[in-house]
Order: sequence, then C-alpha cells, then structure tokens
Amino acid sequence: MIAWLLLVGAILSEVSATLSLRGALDHPALYVVVVIGYALSFGFLALVLRRGVPLGVAYGIWAACGVVLTAALSAVLFGEPFTAMKISGVVLIAVGVAVVEVGSHRARRRGQREEPVPARDLPAASGTGAP
Repeated sequence: MIAWLLLVGAILSEVSATLSLRGALDHPALYVVVVIGYALSFGFLALVLRRGVPLGVAYGIWAACGVVLTAALSAVLFGEPFTAMKISGVVLIAVGVAVVEVGSHRARRRGQREEPVPARDLPAASGTGAP
C-alpha cells in the first residue's frame, strides 16, 4: 500500500513540475518548482522500486498517469486544446499500461520472471535462423 502512495507522490510531483515548466515561460520563478518537482518525482519513484514494484509496472503507471493528468490539466490551466485525437491517445496509453500490469501479475502468479532472451539465442540476422 505504501508503494502505491509513493507512486502517487511521484506522479503528482512530476505533473506539478511539468505544468510549472509551462508556467515558467511567463513566470521564471516557477523554475524552482520545476527542479524540486522533478527531483521529488524521481526520489519517490526510486522508493517505489525499492519496495519491490516491478520497473515496467511502476514506470508505465507513472508515465501514463503523468501524460493523462498533464494533458487534462494543461487544457484547464492553459487553455490548450483537448481534442478527440488527444483523448484517443490517452485511452491507448491507459490500455497499454493495463496490459503491462496484467502481464506482470500473470508472470508473478506463475512464479516466473519475464527476462529478455540472450542475444546468442536469437536467430541470425540473415533470416535463415542459422548462426
């Protein structure tokens, strides 16, 4: 439970920093918020990973929620358009994160770790499959 609260902290810090970056164009003092926000975000994310949340899951949720919140809040705060195309992109991001999360849970239930295939076990680049 604590890991998920830390992840929320990472997301909110990152979104605050990103929105402040846009606001700093007109109010340079906000660059302080940008630096602090990104530092907090990465700090929180590191704590989430220390608590055992898989990197793909933590990063996927962090990035996706950041994109969704930033897009929605930039429309509200800065009057940026929130078009059907943006909404479609947000939905695709959410679906992608859900797929990563489901895949992570299935791998943990089977007691397997999803590891990359070593390069020596991949077929040759010639397309013949022979080394």
